[in-house]
Amino acid sequence: MKYSVLFAVCSLIVVSIAGCKTGEDKTDICIYGGNAAGVIAAYTAVKMNKKVILIEPGFHLGGLTTGGLGYTDIGNKYAISGLSLDVYRRIGKHYGKFEQWIFEPSVAEDVMKQYIQEAGVQVIYGHRVEKVEKTGTKISSITVQKEDGASKQIAASMFIDCSYEGDVMARAGVTYTVGREANSLYNETYNGVQLLEGHQFPDGIDPYKVPGDSSSGLVWGVSDGQLAERGAGDKKVQAYNFRICLSNKPENRVEITRPDNYDSTRYELLLRYLQKKVPGDLWGFLKFDLMPNNKTDINNNGPISTDMIGYNHNYPEADYATRKKIQKEHEDYTKGLLYFIGHDPRMPEHLRNQMLQWGYPKDEYTDNGNWSLQMYVRESRRMVGAYVMTQHNCEGREVAEDAVGMAAYTMDSHNCQRLVVNGMVKNEGNVEIGGFGPYPISYRSLIPKKGECDNLLVPVCLSASHIAYGSIRMEPVFMVLGQSAAIAAALAIENGNDVHQVDIKKLQAKLKTDPLMNGKVPEVLVDNDDKTGVTVIGNWQVLKKGAYGSSMLVDSSKGKEAKSIQFAPSISTDGDYQVYIYIPKLKEMSSQIPIQINGASGNKSMVIKPAEIIVEGQTSGEWVSLGIHKFSKDQKGYIEISNANADGYLPADAILFIPQ
Repeated sequence: MKYSVLFAVCSLIVVSIAGCKTGEDKTDICIYGGNAAGVIAAYTAVKMNKKVILIEPGFHLGGLTTGGLGYTDIGNKYAISGLSLDVYRRIGKHYGKFEQWIFEPSVAEDVMKQYIQEAGVQVIYGHRVEKVEKTGTKISSITVQKEDGASKQIAASMFIDCSYEGDVMARAGVTYTVGREANSLYNETYNGVQLLEGHQFPDGIDPYKVPGDSSSGLVWGVSDGQLAERGAGDKKVQAYNFRICLSNKPENRVEITRPDNYDSTRYELLLRYLQKKVPGDLWGFLKFDLMPNNKTDINNNGPISTDMIGYNHNYPEADYATRKKIQKEHEDYTKGLLYFIGHDPRMPEHLRNQMLQWGYPKDEYTDNGNWSLQMYVRESRRMVGAYVMTQHNCEGREVAEDAVGMAAYTMDSHNCQRLVVNGMVKNEGNVEIGGFGPYPISYRSLIPKKGECDNLLVPVCLSASHIAYGSIRMEPVFMVLGQSAAIAAALAIENGNDVHQVDIKKLQAKLKTDPLMNGKVPEVLVDNDDKTGVTVIGNWQVLKKGAYGSSMLVDSSKGKEAKSIQFAPSISTDGDYQVYIYIPKLKEMSSQIPIQINGASGNKSMVIKPAEIIVEGQTSGEWVSLGIHKFSKDQKGYIEISNANADGYLPADAILFIPQ
């Protein structure tokens, strides 16, 4: 990295010492990893009145959130809180919306920089951890180094490892694992080896270079491994890829040219798959999700796509040079796939023509050839900590009482290997199991076992089984846990620098009463699942799928029997509140939803028309503004939803009150 580029990056923050001198720096809290979780952790720690150093091995902030994953994996908006939610509202402000969950990489990076600038966070760019020194059961310092060998030593009271790889955790001697546990270890059913139908080849795809001739060798991408029994554990890691940002706007489009190390034989399986099934568009093997301004977030889709299955198994434990090589191989494979689709004459003409409408975006990743610097490291090391999150947590059979965040995504694992089964090519490892609502994440899953490393928190490579991690490992959740980890670190400093001595009730109270770390009155949410504040008149159906939170209430009587629900907020401060109603996605929804607002200034009636609401991304619904209204703690105000004149399914889910 040229020093001119480094200086330009450093100038974006209030304080930066990006390798400009050698020696030891001292701080209260040292955070390793400047991805979105690391940025939020650093901001939080400063707001907790602690001195902070954030170390980012690369030269950009935000990790995957700014590296192409603009089609946010949410699961359920209810699970996203605090500063993590604030990120998507800041992005929404850029686009003129309340919240925005689909976005361009550069917009997200600007938001990450805002947090760093506002808090005055000290950032060290371009340094990777090389050594962790401990005194007894606590880290005393870490040594970080640039590629040219220049190093710095950082001493701190507390350390937070926010890296996707868990490099500080591993060097600190904390117990961790890589790969998939056997189902028997935690009495799970979806861990270990799983040969299922998701993103799977149809029967009959020949694995050999010369079809039918095993002596010709295997087609590129097919391993010579043997299929183990279902549920068996191994060290294989689910596939990595890049979340691809392209543009079809001619003035902002850079041609997709033949990349480095191009080899068309890598895509032989795509041709064989298309002989079985020719899709009408690129969606058949590329998950095209549209972002604002004619851009994309392209993800893996189908049996052969952007996932480079089986070529990342050595990544978690590899040295930095080997990791760099593995990332370059993934980049070459992915760019080669895009080029192959658009230029190889064996590809169906309509698919070639569609691909040629797209190119790399001129205004994204301008210092890296318009290509993301962040490979999607879906899973690497996982700590085996004071508590292990498992499938039982995801499905609600076990509930963590020391919750410091929530998750809600499906138990999601991409394929781990591609091999020959009964003479045919098959992918193994894909799991997509949902059907459960938001569930709590234990504080103990962020900390090592007592005595291993008592001043370290790990909110990204947290303690979870492979299949539970597949549900937790979403960027919004990592940010929630980053905030929680930073508050815990600050509280631990007040309690002997021991993460095991943190007052969980105090931590949970801070998250609840000051979610934005600004000391202001927090917003008030009233959800139909709440034990108080909700008055139900009439018989309503309970529907879980697509709800905000665990469920929503739905009336299908079309007004034949008068029904209503009142949502009454617990107001602590008199004043004006921006009020929102959550409108979920429902088939055959009523064309109108009558609303009665009973506030401190009187009553007001209005009607919401769901057909006019645009719901974007993976979210299950959208917040719709009901305007600004006065509410008082002495006056029992409420928002009422009634089924008067309903002509379809009428939902009642949640109301949000934001103090102005």
